Parts: sequence; structure tokens; C-alpha cells
Amino acid sequence: MTGTKLKVTILYDLWEEEPAIIEPEEVPARKHKGQKKRKKKPEKQDREQIFEALEKLGHEPSYYVLNGRPQSLLGLAKCNADLIFNLTESYAGDDTKEMQIAAFLDLLEIPYTGAGPHATILAQDKSIAKKMFAFYGIQSPYFATAYRGHIDHAHDIKFPLIVKPTSEDGSIGIDAAAVVTSIKELMERVNYIQTEFDSPALIEEYIEGREIYAAILGSYESAHALPLVELDLSKLPKGMPKIASLDVKFEKDTEAYKLTKSAIAEDLDEETVTKLSEIAIKAYRAVKLRDYGRIDMRLSSKGEVYVIEANPNPWLSSGQEFAMAAKKSGLSYTQMIGEIVDLAMARQA
Repeated sequence: MTGTKLKVTILYDLWEEEPAIIEPEEVPARKHKGQKKRKKKPEKQDREQIFEALEKLGHEPSYYVLNGRPQSLLGLAKCNADLIFNLTESYAGDDTKEMQIAAFLDLLEIPYTGAGPHATILAQDKSIAKKMFAFYGIQSPYFATAYRGHIDHAHDIKFPLIVKPTSEDGSIGIDAAAVVTSIKELMERVNYIQTEFDSPALIEEYIEGREIYAAILGSYESAHALPLVELDLSKLPKGMPKIASLDVKFEKDTEAYKLTKSAIAEDLDEETVTKLSEIAIKAYRAVKLRDYGRIDMRLSSKGEVYVIEANPNPWLSSGQEFAMAAKKSGLSYTQMIGEIVDLAMARQA
């Protein structure tokens, strides 16, 4: 890791009306997309852990928040940072503008961590990502997209199906009713997605299998997979679809949350690990991710691997899958953050 002391600004977004600059001890909880539907999490936020890690690395960290006001963009242009650690997920609550923040930083010629605007577009729209996967020969569930009577794309799909918004993440729009087994259920769910999210509906074949996450660290050339993590859905109540729904991932008071957990996938043979890791790296490159990302996959009982989606700039909280995989690989949390900083700065060399 570089020994150069850097001024690193941790950039994130809030939907509320907040001051453009906030001191570390006054920082409110990070707002993930759709968090208005979630319960507040009491644990330390990822940006606070990143701040501490940057201090341990000898850097000079600070916070900056985009609050949806033009003044906050003007202030960002004058922040005088050597590097932006980009944790933004939206602008003024609009998830589709996430890529424009990266593009704005490109225009300012300020180095920043994580995905560029092209990668954000390709990965954020699940239908586009799936078309990219198909072009590169990466297997993904057959799908169709529909929006207010218009069919953008359609494979010859068959039930059961899972229906979700095309451009949300964090399991927004995914609950037990997302898996449908009839035309009636399909039509109702498509209408729900269009009404609730004003979004095209991604209609995807439901793949029964294990939920495997591959954390990828590195540039295009140096990309490598960290130890695989599995979200164990096997203990979900009978009749409940085995999917990473919103309650499984975030609603701590629900039975689904209490019965599921993520852990290092220990029981995969070497050949399967290699296969999953190689496919994940291929998917990471297909949508032009960089520095760090997470590829979500399904492993069927027949050993078939399906890439479900690619996640640019995944959650870096120490208790989440990416940090879990990094720890298993031998990296401390501080070292993991240092690797991401070094990768971002290397692009400017």
C-alpha cells in the first residue's frame, strides 16, 4: 500500500434536508436505497468504519454529503480532496442519478473509488446487465421486461418466475409475493412493480439453488475473487420462496431474518469454487466494474451457475458479505479499505 498521506473525502447522499458538510461525530445514519421501508440499524455505519480505517492508514479523512441541493454539488467541486471515497447511491433520492455523480467527479477530474458512470449504468439496469452477460457467454436466468403494456425484451420464459424492479438494489421490491406461478399472479405483480416504483418489471425465471456471493477486488486486469459467501436460505419456513427478500436482508424482527444468515461457503469442492469464481470475474469485467464489486449467483443442484446480478460499490460494513470475504482471505478491514484506495489512486498514476 502507498505510504503517501491523502486527503480522502467520504462522499455519501441523504434524502433529508441536511447541511452540505457534517462533522464526523454528527453524521446521521446512512440512507440506503429504499431505507424508508426499513428499520433503523443501530450498528456503526460503514462510512464511520471507513473513516476509522483511513485514519489507521495514515490518511486525513473527512465527510461530505450530497443533500439534493445544487449548492452541495458546488461545494463538492471545491472540497480539495486527493481522493473521493464514493458511497453515494442516489441524488435527491433518485437512484437513476447515481451514475451522474460519478460522471460529475470525472468532469471535476477528482479521483474516486469504485465504479465509473458506464459501469453504474450497465450494472444498475438489471435487464441491460443480463444482455451483457449473454454477449459474453455468461449464463443468467431467461427473462422478459415489461412496462405499461410495452415488452422491451422477452425470452421464452416459463413458471415459476420472480418479478422485480429493473433498477433497484438492496432487495427493494422483492418479497415473498415476488415469486409467481400463474398468469394471474404475474399480471398482479407486474402491475405492483409499475405502480409502486414507476419502473419496468424484470420477469425472470426463478432458479432453485444456493445463493452464492462472490466479492471481487481489483482492476479489470487484476480482478480476483475473494472466498465465496453463501446466504443460507434453507431454514426459511415451508412454502416461503428461498429468495433474498427485503425481510430476509433487513427486517430484523421478522422470522425470515432470524432464520437466515450469510457465512463463508465452506462445503464447496475446489472445482465448483473455481467455476463460481471464474464466472464471477467474467461478469465483473462484462459490466466494467472496478476496484471492488459483488456478483450474486445461484448454484443449482446440478452444479449449474446462474449470474443473477452485479453490484457496483457494494456495502462495506464490517458485518456484510464483502468484508466477510476479505477477512477470510487474510485482509483486515483496514487493509481492505487500503486496497480499494490504492486501486483508485493507481488509475491516476
